Amino acid sequence: MLYAFGFERIGVVASDLYFVDPDPIPGQEGAERGVRLEVRLFRRGPLQGTIYDARPIHVDRPVWRADLLESVAGPAGSLDRAHHHPRFKGWNPGHRVFAEGLSEAPLEWVAERLSDLDGLLAEAGMAADEAGPDDAAELRKAVPDVMAAVRRLLDGVAKGELARPPSGEPVTEARVSWL
Repeated sequence: MLYAFGFERIGVVASDLYFVDPDPIPGQEGAERGVRLEVRLFRRGPLQGTIYDARPIHVDRPVWRADLLESVAGPAGSLDRAHHHPRFKGWNPGHRVFAEGLSEAPLEWVAERLSDLDGLLAEAGMAADEAGPDDAAELRKAVPDVMAAVRRLLDGVAKGELARPPSGEPVTEARVSWL
């Protein structure tokens, strides 16, 4: 499932995720499940004909990512693998950063980060003017809706309805998600 919240030049996308890293860092072996949330650049495409046409929407490159993940082998709801990626190089995320408070209060931690778009952009190495002039204020207003969507995704993961492994034989590498 994919949720998208778009503002002028910045947007937030969230999706369930089932993930098996073929080359995990020590201590991160095994399948993971949970929710991935990304702040991304958004662009409106030009209309293709008349004023009534559907407008192309481009969900462009990532700025910041939070992975609210847990080990599939561990207890459901533990979010023992929750981390974030404060920087990207193009489409590639930097290393996992395990922040204090992220596993204990993930929704509150992510909401606080989203409420400070200027700080998030600065940490990502981006200029504040890469966002639209009202993006920070609009995102702050939308944080309760974004977090409600993330909560729905986490609930679906906990119930086994989302972030499910691919069907078939056991896998050594998988990424089942929109993101």
